[in-house]
Amino acid sequence: MIFIKTDEEVELIRKSSLLVAKAHAEVAKMIEPGVTTLQLDQRAEEYILDNGGVPAFKGYNGFPNTLCMSPDSQVVHGIPNDEPLKEGSILSIDCGVLMNGFYGDSAYTYAVGNIDAETQKLLDVTKDCLYKGIEQAIVGNRVGDISYAVQQHAESHNYGVVRELVGHGVGEHLHESPEVPNYGKRGRGPKLQNGLVIAIEPMINMGVKNIRQHPDGWTITTADNKPSAHFEHTVVVRQGKADILSSFDWIEKELNKK
Repeated sequence: MIFIKTDEEVELIRKSSLLVAKAHAEVAKMIEPGVTTLQLDQRAEEYILDNGGVPAFKGYNGFPNTLCMSPDSQVVHGIPNDEPLKEGSILSIDCGVLMNGFYGDSAYTYAVGNIDAETQKLLDVTKDCLYKGIEQAIVGNRVGDISYAVQQHAESHNYGVVRELVGHGVGEHLHESPEVPNYGKRGRGPKLQNGLVIAIEPMINMGVKNIRQHPDGWTITTADNKPSAHFEHTVVVRQGKADILSSFDWIEKELNKK
């Protein structure tokens, strides 16, 4: 069942999504070698609660924390811990918020200190994949047009596109229909209608597309242990141009100060 949102519902999702963005920015201030992902997680939880939201991931299907923290070869769903971050690592952070009955969801992959050029390129290309997908999130297109745009851009750089994990509808539930894969064929899949809210989230690996799940039931890593990056926006399908409900502006303002 695909739910089309009213303009009022879209604005509530925007509020949740912008709180996600600001929580990301709070965490972005703190990211440096020596900090633990658990410290970042605690800060995000405090910030979300202080600003009238509820962490969407905490307790979701038993997930223990507010943020999914996935360093280096972890693709997604990493669990925060006490291990200090290392110089030259990358850290994918996925955050969700429930507020006023609606969810917001966004992910960003951060550099820890200085990273090498090869890893920086992975981050840049993955973020470009996200925006190429968003360009296709317009009335009259199909889900496959988003999927194809993401896949083409990633594979043109010889990166692996994760198959098993996908974007999704967002609304009164964190995960709604339709699924939005990061690979596929143009002109396939559900038609994109005005007011459809979706999370587009490329998960792109430096090496092979294959992944494996860890015994904790959550953590997903690349099969070859090469780095993986993840960027995600919540967007609403509109005529001619999608409206991005989440934001990277506050995050990048903090990162530019460093």
